[in-house]
Amino acid sequence: MSTPRVNEITWLLFRVVVGLLFTCHGLASVFGLLGGNRGTGEPVAVGLWPNWYAGLIQLVCGALVLTGLGTRPAAILASGSMAYAYFVVHQPEGLMPIENGGVTPALYAWSFLLIAVVGGGPWSVDALIRNQRAAVPAVTEPKATAKATV
Repeated sequence: MSTPRVNEITWLLFRVVVGLLFTCHGLASVFGLLGGNRGTGEPVAVGLWPNWYAGLIQLVCGALVLTGLGTRPAAILASGSMAYAYFVVHQPEGLMPIENGGVTPALYAWSFLLIAVVGGGPWSVDALIRNQRAAVPAVTEPKATAKATV
């Protein structure tokens, strides 16, 4: 049974979980939290290309998607960074993701592409801002009164 309410809740949970997991990758890479970069307990060296920048994208875009603020641009950037990771880092090691260790970047790339297409949904900061803007009446200039010329 699919109802609009169930669809909204399911989309919210999908967006939040994907955003949270991506944010965790960023926290590990940028700050060394949650086990650090690749389980070392250490962060990636600041400015190291491409790892530190990927971690920063993961941290910021993951948090934005999680909250639903700037969802589409954040998801596009996140999807692109994961596609880059797949094709540059993993794909040269083998054709299929299961062979080259690229399952996670491939899943993130496609998940974020879906989020970019669908958007944040009705339970997002984007929707809250959109609804508040729609509720505020547009401010118009007062009409100029016609002056009689003699």
